[in-house]
Amino acid sequence: MSGWWVQVAWNIGPAYLVSWIFWVLFSITLHELAHGWAALSQGDQTPRELNRMTANPLVQMGTTSLIFFFIIGIAWGMMPVNPSRFRDGRRGEIIVAAAGPLMNLLLAFLSLTVLGVVIAFGPEQPGNWLRAIETFLLVGGFLNLILFALNLLPIPPLDGSRILGATSIRIRHFYSQPQSQLLSLGLLVAIFFFGAGNFIFAGSIEVAGAYTDLVARLLGATPPS
Repeated sequence: MSGWWVQVAWNIGPAYLVSWIFWVLFSITLHELAHGWAALSQGDQTPRELNRMTANPLVQMGTTSLIFFFIIGIAWGMMPVNPSRFRDGRRGEIIVAAAGPLMNLLLAFLSLTVLGVVIAFGPEQPGNWLRAIETFLLVGGFLNLILFALNLLPIPPLDGSRILGATSIRIRHFYSQPQSQLLSLGLLVAIFFFGAGNFIFAGSIEVAGAYTDLVARLLGATPPS
């Protein structure tokens, strides 16, 4: 698909566009807050000292991220933490880094489970409002699966690189090299702008559909003929 992402999403359906905007802002905000909660549990008060423990997307994502999201549909967040204050050292780094993706996995699980329930107990021919609710839940599910998988890639500055870097001084040193940073930039550009990340998008939709179908069938829904 080509064109401005807002127009593309609108062409799919207004409910899809509204759902996508909501879930991007909501999911990234909770992703960052999860990092903050984990850091606080590790004894690092940096998120609280910098007043970052708020549900305000403008604080969690920043103006630049929101502008990029509006223009090209790509957004990010940042939760400041200080690993030197973690009581569990490297283990603490892993816990804090993993908290964000795990929050996305939890959001995906909740969204798709509710969607399965709605499908199982809803009418066979849902009206417009019910279809909008199903779209909302489906988008929340597969978008958070995308964020979960994407953030676990071992590419700086994604969380996967922080987890991997905390397991080995050599790996951490490798990530700090200028060549590695250039490679990471190239990989991120390939993922976001040249279609290399399409497999994550497609795979997330497949997983979301399969899990939702499983939940609906377990609750007695009749599979389509």
